[in-house]
Amino acid sequence: MASLFTKDATDQSFMKDVIEPSKDTLVLVDFWAPWCGPCRTLGPAIERVVNGFNGAVQLVKINVDENPHFSGQLRVQSIPAVFAFKNGQPVDGFMGALPESQIKAFIEKHVGEVKAGGVQSMLDAAAESLKIGEIGGAAQSYAQVLEIDANNQIALLGMAKCYFQGGQIDEAESLLPRIEDNAETQSLKGQISLARECENARDIDALETEEKAKPENLMVKYELAQSLVKNGDFEAAIDKLFEIMKIELDWNDKAARTFLLKIFDALGNSNEITRFGRRRLSTLLFS
Repeated sequence: MASLFTKDATDQSFMKDVIEPSKDTLVLVDFWAPWCGPCRTLGPAIERVVNGFNGAVQLVKINVDENPHFSGQLRVQSIPAVFAFKNGQPVDGFMGALPESQIKAFIEKHVGEVKAGGVQSMLDAAAESLKIGEIGGAAQSYAQVLEIDANNQIALLGMAKCYFQGGQIDEAESLLPRIEDNAETQSLKGQISLARECENARDIDALETEEKAKPENLMVKYELAQSLVKNGDFEAAIDKLFEIMKIELDWNDKAARTFLLKIFDALGNSNEITRFGRRRLSTLLFS
């Protein structure tokens, strides 16, 4: 299963993926190789444990066959080998396929508590990260808040948005029962419901390739809008629907306009995307 808290890295990305993030949070580096049997045992186990910490620790996986430099620098003699990084430095490690209970104990030993006084600054940082599309960074900040206050409503809603925008719809939905019902929650529920309607949409890359080959095919543009909604990119989907309506306003019995209004309803009337989109639609209809 995909995770917001695990990524693959290379020797070239080691500074960006390990050293820099370790200044703010615990980073585990798992050195592995495809031929290594114990690696195949440890890999899924350590990912499950890391997911359970909800962003308090990040996991970075490095294939030593393809990226030998840093495993050599750390004098890795056998794999799997896991190193814990804090403040840009390796502080501990273990080798071999440990059971999940021992992995959890290893992580707990190094995960420091975040002071409650920093909650608002973490929420602000998370919101800014989410706004610019840095989903992993936002999820990490929201998770740190939830470590302090498991029922923090802003963090719960923010984490649900991170999951949704990361394509993890089931995970987003699983948080909804814990979140108070308000306009933002209703909006997210609407977005999830609409994304569910588009679950069978085709792959974005394939559709974009087809659109370039057949720019006059409005059905391809419509399918692309569906695929964008499925992936949580409502702004791009709206742009695609306007492309259709500019070419043929009432195409396919007003299908594009109907879908556009569904998106507006899902986002909610107070959403800036909705307000701007409605102004665009009025201009198109009445100019």
